[in-house]
Amino acid sequence: MTISPAVALTQALIRQNTINPPGNEARCAVLVAKRLEENGFTVTAVPFGKERTNLIARIGGRDALPLAFTGHLDTVPLGSQPWSVDPFGGDVEGDRVYGRGSSDMKGGVAAFVEACIAHRTTLERGPGTVLIITAGEETGSEGAYHLCQQEGLLGAAGALIVAEPTSNTPLVGHKGALWLKAVARGVTAHGSMPEKGENAVVKAAHAVMKLTDFDFNVQRHGVLGGPTLNIGTFHGGLNTNSVPDYAEVSLDIRTVPGQAHVSVREMVGSFLGDAMEISPIIDVPAVWTDPGDPWIRRVFEIMAPLLGAMPAPQGATYFTDASALTPAMGRPPTVILGPGEAAMAHQTDEYCLISRIDQAVEAYGRLIEDWSK
Repeated sequence: MTISPAVALTQALIRQNTINPPGNEARCAVLVAKRLEENGFTVTAVPFGKERTNLIARIGGRDALPLAFTGHLDTVPLGSQPWSVDPFGGDVEGDRVYGRGSSDMKGGVAAFVEACIAHRTTLERGPGTVLIITAGEETGSEGAYHLCQQEGLLGAAGALIVAEPTSNTPLVGHKGALWLKAVARGVTAHGSMPEKGENAVVKAAHAVMKLTDFDFNVQRHGVLGGPTLNIGTFHGGLNTNSVPDYAEVSLDIRTVPGQAHVSVREMVGSFLGDAMEISPIIDVPAVWTDPGDPWIRRVFEIMAPLLGAMPAPQGATYFTDASALTPAMGRPPTVILGPGEAAMAHQTDEYCLISRIDQAVEAYGRLIEDWSK
């Protein structure tokens, strides 16, 4: 079986352990930067902590705003279940390349890098492209927000393609994520004399049960549906024979376009009252582009023959770096389109279909040529 350049690059990226934390994305960034610089791209490395690097690569740039691509290099941990393959091997079996990050989203990064290299002559002559390759996406788009804080670094884009796993189906938006920490405080006492203390675990438990009745009181989004609230973790107490004076609960709230996170946070705090102290962990807004946008319509038209049907407007429940980048780059129309399998993200024995990676290279190439007309 002949391995395409995009699949070979995917394998090379998988073989670098970039589990976040700690990340160590610099190892992958060096590989990508070398590949791009060898093919005429100007690459800027933006350090982001120890052994962590964001990349911005450019080529071309005439007469109009560039087409932007983005993807991240960090991955989530392996999980507690044993893998049947080497998670950092990049092994190929049939139509699958295995490894942590294969679908989420080293296959996507490799696909747009190789597509841009293959079409570099077109890019050099026209509006060009900017590739934004980030660290720290999995923990709240920290790397992307770091880039946004560097004045004059990103610039505006005409459109943005986010290569997160969608099986190459174009998505026009995603929900936002507001993760909150809710803390209950009490008074410690001996476990044999609970009346002398104030039990923080009990206070937190009452709050958790109360949250099952929480209502966002907002209209459902026509594509993304309604907002959701999940109680993710519950920790409290030091030992069995003491009244706990501290308990902590984490909340995962997914919002829809139009919801202001400040207001949502205030609603949750008011709903829980003085029993819990609320503070944010992650705060990334929803992203949405009108499916009637002319460029989105072109994306659908270009993807239709590759997918075998005209795409319908869809969105993602997960968040992406577009939460940071789309506002910072002038709010260009944004599409989420990548070769990974969404169902494989964060899974044991994660894989990406080789045929999807090669299809993504073809799709990105057609979008580049169309943008450069």
